[in-house]
Amino acid sequence: MMLIGEALIGEAPELAHIDLMIGEKEGPVGQAFATGMTQLSAGHTPLLSVIRPNLPTKPSTLIVPKVTVKNMDQASQVFGPAQAAVAKAVADAVEEGLIPKEKAEELVVIASVFIHPDAQDYNRIYRYNYGATKLAIKRAMNGFPSINKVLEEKDRMAHAIMGFKVSRLWDPPYLQVALDNPNIDVVTSIVKQLPKSDHLILEAGTPLIKRYGVDVITKLREIKPDAFIVADLKTLDTGNLEARMVADATADAIVISALAPIATLNKAISEAHKTGIYAVMDTLNQPDPVSVLKQLDELPDVVELHRAIDIEETAHAWGSIDDMKALSSKMLVAVAGGIRVDTIPDALKAGADILVVGRAITNAKDVRQATERFIEALGKPEIDQFRVMTDF
Repeated sequence: MMLIGEALIGEAPELAHIDLMIGEKEGPVGQAFATGMTQLSAGHTPLLSVIRPNLPTKPSTLIVPKVTVKNMDQASQVFGPAQAAVAKAVADAVEEGLIPKEKAEELVVIASVFIHPDAQDYNRIYRYNYGATKLAIKRAMNGFPSINKVLEEKDRMAHAIMGFKVSRLWDPPYLQVALDNPNIDVVTSIVKQLPKSDHLILEAGTPLIKRYGVDVITKLREIKPDAFIVADLKTLDTGNLEARMVADATADAIVISALAPIATLNKAISEAHKTGIYAVMDTLNQPDPVSVLKQLDELPDVVELHRAIDIEETAHAWGSIDDMKALSSKMLVAVAGGIRVDTIPDALKAGADILVVGRAITNAKDVRQATERFIEALGKPEIDQFRVMTDF
């Protein structure tokens, strides 16, 4: 038996973060417990959790400080309010039936305790660590989170300490604004006018990247830190190298031309997935993109059905969307080239997941208003707009 629990509660600098393991004395957790007590580390000395001096809690609980203890003031916070809080939470968990009373002598708990070096308030340290320990125990005993909960939540939230959100395309349809103007000042002005929306994608267009290089992505990121940014390189060769360049520049996706050799497509898609970004295959001038997809070792995340600016008077080629999606239920399809507000219903009906719009937004007199009209036409509310609680 080895159960894992985690919880974060409170406000800085006294916030509490608890990682814990619960298991039998005769199992791996018991072995780790014994090892922790006998193999000490400077600044991270493990200690038994006691409700008060001479009264250790049950199940026996070992506290391991996460942050290096550098002085006696910090040691007093661990040996005082944090130690008492963890001990009381474990005992209360037994009393409330979270941990079976009959197992109190068979089990041990190891709790990693975080105390910020700037923490001062003993009352808050106690209350936050008590709550976090209790919640971590409950989660451990209940097997929280389930794998279904992990998959449901993994792309929704931002890590509080990281300070920014890595966006993922899990809730289509999306509006992708193509920034093709090769003037960084104009592009910067446009991006600043775009409304905040979790169904909005930014595209660093090919002309923009040709003039400024992939470093232009960093400039876009400074304005919209949480944006999903696509780098439209239309890669034709050295697929792995260009995918790595895009990833290093903090883009979220690279666009590869469907006219590239199959080997180039394979290398670009593989490298994109290795670095955690999306691979987009642009079908511009490729008459049979489905046949290309069938030759690949690994499918791209997005296929973009692209009608060139120079032939926008021709009909949209959306008939193959169903054939593409038959290859993978996870693969998204984008449509680009002359998309207008009045053509959005047709595109969505055809199965499009991403609508790529350029001049209809970037050349508009009121960029924000034009963008909002497109977003409204998607018929998709903001993700979790009524979700205000921080716990589950």
